[in-house]
Amino acid sequence: MLVDKPLHWTSFDVVNKLRYTIKRTFGLKKVKVGHAGTLDPLATGLLLVCAGKATKRADELQAEEKEYTGTIMLGATTPSFDLETEIQNQVDASHISIVDAQQAADQLTGNILQTPPIFSAKKKDGKTAYNLAREGKEVKLDPVPVEIQVFDIVSKNENELNFRVVCSKGTYIRSLAHDIGQILKVGGYLTSLRRTRSGHFKVEDAQNVENWVDKIQQLPNNQKNAL
Repeated sequence: MLVDKPLHWTSFDVVNKLRYTIKRTFGLKKVKVGHAGTLDPLATGLLLVCAGKATKRADELQAEEKEYTGTIMLGATTPSFDLETEIQNQVDASHISIVDAQQAADQLTGNILQTPPIFSAKKKDGKTAYNLAREGKEVKLDPVPVEIQVFDIVSKNENELNFRVVCSKGTYIRSLAHDIGQILKVGGYLTSLRRTRSGHFKVEDAQNVENWVDKIQQLPNNQKNAL
């Protein structure tokens, strides 16, 4: 199922809603439902949801390259690298041009080592990093190899950079926003993000959660054999 994830929903919220709908529609006590690549609550766009036998393909689908568009705000930072936490370290970034920004983005293109945000689902000593961060504990995560095939600064509006990224699985776009701000020495954080593609699947072909609920409820009962 190609779902256009709404703002403020977690990926688990989407999975949980569709799992509940499938179970109720077909009278099932249990059914496997999962997704192929997490989207943060503040992100929108393409979420691949697999149900029943299709869950066996989740790892394969998750390994595909992803494409995103979004906006980075220059001139400040946040602990979460996005709008989830408070804005800090505000400075003047008016001198940064789109050429400067693209040159910084070019430094983050290719095979790079990327440090994930501390407000993430990464594990540290068996505990989830964001839980440790919210408890005020110091969290240091190891950098991981990722591939950034495309990091284009599409336009600039005052301190906002509109971008397009094509990248490997496991890439944190929030970290790219933070890192470009560090390179430019003015700070930066992610203000919007939309996944537009995962492998050959495109968000233009996705439907919202409500449409998928309606589709599932209209399926004939013999379809439960696929689950």
